[in-house]
Amino acid sequence: MLGFNEPEFLSQLASAVALRPQIEELADRLTDEGIDNLFLVGAGGTYAQMWPYEHLARRTSTLPVRAAIAAELIASDDAALGARSAAVFTSVSGTTDDCLRAIDFCAAKGVRTISFTGYPQSPVALKADEVLVSEPKAWPFDPQLLLLLGRLLSRRGEFDGYERLADELAGLPGVLLDVARQAEAPAAAFADAHKETDYHFLVGGGNLWGFTYLYSMCVLEEMQWLRTTRVHSAEFFHGSLELLEKDTSVIVFQGEDETRALTDRVVSFARRISSDVNVFDTRDYPLDGISPEFRGLLAPLVLDTVMGRVSKHLERVRDHSLDLRRYYRVMPY
Repeated sequence: MLGFNEPEFLSQLASAVALRPQIEELADRLTDEGIDNLFLVGAGGTYAQMWPYEHLARRTSTLPVRAAIAAELIASDDAALGARSAAVFTSVSGTTDDCLRAIDFCAAKGVRTISFTGYPQSPVALKADEVLVSEPKAWPFDPQLLLLLGRLLSRRGEFDGYERLADELAGLPGVLLDVARQAEAPAAAFADAHKETDYHFLVGGGNLWGFTYLYSMCVLEEMQWLRTTRVHSAEFFHGSLELLEKDTSVIVFQGEDETRALTDRVVSFARRISSDVNVFDTRDYPLDGISPEFRGLLAPLVLDTVMGRVSKHLERVRDHSLDLRRYYRVMPY
C-alpha cells in the first residue's frame, strides 16, 4: 500500500484500545463522584472528531454532552460549565494553542479536565487533571472516545452492550488493516480520476457528519488546497443542491446508523444531476469480529481508514504533499 507503515498503523491503534482499563477507571470515578455534564472540546479536526460522541449521547442518554470549539468556548462561555462538569480534550501533538487556552479556562471554573494525546510531557498532557497517553502520532481518537462515552453510558444503564463492544475493539487494529487493504485499489482509482478536479462537494450525516466536515476542511482544503462544499445529508435539499452540475465531483460518506435513509435520498438525487458521484460506504467492508449492532458506531473509524488511502493517492497524483502548509502554523495569527 502506498505510503503505508503497517507496523506503525497496528501499534498506534493497539495503544489506543489498550487504554481501556484506564478509561474505564476514569469513567467509573466520574460516575461515582457525579458530573452534571460533559464537554468534548477540540479545534479543527479534533473538534469535528467529537461530534459522533455528542451524537451517540444525544440519541441514547439524558446526560448532557456537548461538542465545543475551544476558542469559541473561551470567547462565549457556557452557562452549564462549572465545578460539576468534565471536559475532554484531544491533541495529536499535545501543543494545540486553542486547546491549551481552553484547558486553562475550564480549570479556572473548577471543571475536571481530561486529555488524550501521544506525548506525556506535552503541554496538553501536563495541564490536564487526567491524561491518557497513546503512542505518538496515534490518530484518530475515536477508540478512546467511544470507550469513554460507552462506559459512562453503560454505568448509567443507557448502553447494555458496552462490555461486548469493548471486548471486540481489542481486534480493531486487524479489522482496520483489512479495511485499508480493501480500500487501496478503489482509492487509487478515485485519485487517478480526480487528478485535475479542483472542487469537491461532500455529503454525510449522523455520526459521519463530523468526518465529512473534517475530511473537507482538514484534508482536501488544508492538506491539498482544494475547494470544497460540505453539507449534512439532512440539509442537502435546503440550498446547497443548487451548486450541482453535470460534472460536479460529489463525495458521499455513507454509514450504518438511523440516518442512512437521509444519505440514500441525497445519492439518488445527485446521480440525476452529476455523472461523478462517489459513495464511500462502510457496508462494503466486512469488519470481521465486529457484531452487526456495533458496525454503525465504528463508521467514523472505518471511513477514516478508507479515506486515508484516498488522501495518499491524491498526494501522489497531484504531487502535493499532505504535510505542505502555507499559513497553518506557518504565519502568526
